[in-house]
Amino acid sequence: MHLVYPAVLAALLFCTGLYGVLARRNAILVLLSVELMLNAVNLNLVAFDVWLRDTLHAGQALTLFTIAIAAAEIGIGLAIVLLVHRNRGTADLDRLRDLREDANDPRPVGEDAARGEKAEAAA
Repeated sequence: MHLVYPAVLAALLFCTGLYGVLARRNAILVLLSVELMLNAVNLNLVAFDVWLRDTLHAGQALTLFTIAIAAAEIGIGLAIVLLVHRNRGTADLDRLRDLREDANDPRPVGEDAARGEKAEAAA
């Protein structure tokens, strides 16, 4: 088996995933693009394992480890995205910029929380 075919396919998958991460605005599509990139890495691991005729099959073992990590990543990521969508009403990454803390904000974090509680109590 030639190594070129799976390597080119893995490069195309990785580039497609990278484009999806950089161009998409929806958080779920970004997670799917990360999965594409991980699948490209898995394809390379298995292809090089077969090509090198490794007796320990280290590439296939690393592939199983990567699949387990990807399953955990997509589970936690999807849970976070669904929680944010439930609270904010959108999964658009550009609209979620207000979740970050400003470095130039002189107020401590506790003061913002206390002010938010007072506003909720007044409403």
